Amino acid sequence: MTVFSSKDFDDHETVLFFRDQDTGLKAIIAIHDTTLGPALGGTRMWNYASEDEAVTDVLRLSRGMTYKSALAGLNLGGGKSVIIGNSRTDKSDALFEAFGRAVDRLNGSYIAAEDVGTTVPDLEAARRSTRHIAGISEGGAGDPSPATAWGVYNGLLAAARYRLKVEDVSGLTIAVQGLGNVGYGLCKHLHEAGAKLIVTDIYDKSIEKAVQELGATPVTPDQILHQEVDILAPCALGAILNDISIPTLQTSVIAGAANNQLAEERHGHDLLARNILYAPDYAINAGGIILISHQGPHFDRAIAMKEVSNIHRTLTRIFERADAEKRPTQEVADQIANERITAAKKPIIRKKTG
Repeated sequence: MTVFSSKDFDDHETVLFFRDQDTGLKAIIAIHDTTLGPALGGTRMWNYASEDEAVTDVLRLSRGMTYKSALAGLNLGGGKSVIIGNSRTDKSDALFEAFGRAVDRLNGSYIAAEDVGTTVPDLEAARRSTRHIAGISEGGAGDPSPATAWGVYNGLLAAARYRLKVEDVSGLTIAVQGLGNVGYGLCKHLHEAGAKLIVTDIYDKSIEKAVQELGATPVTPDQILHQEVDILAPCALGAILNDISIPTLQTSVIAGAANNQLAEERHGHDLLARNILYAPDYAINAGGIILISHQGPHFDRAIAMKEVSNIHRTLTRIFERADAEKRPTQEVADQIANERITAAKKPIIRKKTG
């Protein structure tokens, strides 16, 4: 597969491949759109099955970041980076320093942050080679995952109120797929709010922790999507809503942190046909980037987190418009984001005076 022929290539501005033989770094950085500002997006480290899979991921994720920032009202564009490798065995400070040098070559058009498989210390190592790093202790924001989890919780609550006609999640049964930093943080909020949790993860220790600390019911990864629940919260990797999974879903609402949950855009229509309310992933998981957008010498966490809570309002707006227009929620979210980007591209015409 070449980049230009990929079905996920969406007129991306830049796609760059980086290789550092000394450290073993193999990275791809994709910048989708910088109309609203520099492209901010996380750095994912994953043991991809192939380079084609990595290219597909970075193209889809960077496009999602454009829409995420636009929908959140931020003056930022969309980008993403992926590092090909096992995040548990292949990491080193030298590797992330090399990654930082790669980021620095883009002269600020791309700003890297944390994502699946990377941590704040990883990005702080990259910071030694470039100033274009966000979501670290410098600047005040730090680890963005708690903000992402809080935003997902607020978005999930909006979906529950809209579809299930409840005021809170107390007594609801919620299945959470994936117990990483964001997924587990979401579980803590749901547990504190009185929800009943069904959980899974690819790591047994993560499941055991949720069972012991949160009273969660464990299931295997291949069982989680088929549970009879009020809400399904995908918080792992993408493309889990597809031709195979959608007919077997037993839920009224899907609201989770994972990126690119729809395998293809047409699957949004399939969810609509089944009367399942879907919270578009880049709308509900924008908490981290909202937090990071506030970082700087005057960073105020309380103000930033209050803005993260507004994800509830954003999703309610999407749900209402989707219902009125009888369209899939992700199409409506795309349109709202594109309207803002298109407006920003229009030249300002000033009338002559005198």
